[in-house]
Amino acid sequence: MTPAALQAYLHEHIPLSRAMQVEVVSIDVDQLVLSAPLEPNINHRETVFGGSASALAILSAWSLLHTRLLAQQIECRLVIQRNTMEYSAPVQGRFTAVARLSEPQRWPQFLQLLARRGRARMAVTSILESDGQSAGTFHGEFVALSSGST
Repeated sequence: MTPAALQAYLHEHIPLSRAMQVEVVSIDVDQLVLSAPLEPNINHRETVFGGSASALAILSAWSLLHTRLLAQQIECRLVIQRNTMEYSAPVQGRFTAVARLSEPQRWPQFLQLLARRGRARMAVTSILESDGQSAGTFHGEFVALSSGST
């Protein structure tokens, strides 16, 4: 999937991403990077609203798994099960979320479980950055459900 195709998909299927003006910066097998400007995500202190920062991190993590599964021609539902978000610095401009698998060595096991049981869990970490500095860390666990699973 190209960055432009993913961005169009997010804007069409997740309207919040359009309102936030989310841009797909890059996609590769090891990481996915999303970006958003300050203006539509600003709070009363003229910094990024925490909900927007968290949403961008979640979107990047979900998108990483979504694109990896599509690349392997695996269609399934992908939902977030739990997450934590730590904010380490205020964001006063454009911000990015860089998503990577928390334990990339578990990917083959994840795929095997999904094929065998119809569901599997994978953890993803997303680092928020602004002006070259880390601004927060997201840890999330996602569940993939094959078409036949509930």
